[in-house]
Amino acid sequence: GEEHYNCISALHKSMRGSDENASLYWLARMLEGGEDPLYVARRLVRFASEDIGLADPLALTQAVAAYQGCHFIGMPECEVILAQCVVYFARAPKSVEVYRAYGNVKECLRTHTGPLPPVPLHLRNAPTRLMKNLGYGKGYKYNPMYKEPVEQDYLPEELKGTDFFKEQKT
Repeated sequence: GEEHYNCISALHKSMRGSDENASLYWLARMLEGGEDPLYVARRLVRFASEDIGLADPLALTQAVAAYQGCHFIGMPECEVILAQCVVYFARAPKSVEVYRAYGNVKECLRTHTGPLPPVPLHLRNAPTRLMKNLGYGKGYKYNPMYKEPVEQDYLPEELKGTDFFKEQKT
């Protein structure tokens, strides 16, 4: 019932708060209470991106490996896999930079009035002669051909200069 959600919330918030002891407690309480270890593992995958993100990009690898380990061996053997992952996450640096930036992009899309801006012509693929004649791909600079990143616009004209990492949701 509700305690299922209360416990996963407590685990999530304990890891977010970098409390490894509380994190282990809530994990054990869930597993010893019969919680599906794959449910916990799925939540850890989400936590890896939502709360740790780019502060430790290996967190996502840890979470997926924990999920796979739980899937392969099941309970009770997989409990130590989840415990390791939970402690890793509690000790990991945290960043919600990507989570917030993606939220800003979604907000931009939801609040846009009228049709969405078209993909700029230089970013469009041109697999046919007609598309090439229409200007698809014209002027595109293929970055691997240059020693340094090239100056090139990748957003539609209407969004030029937008930085979703700096924008704040209202």
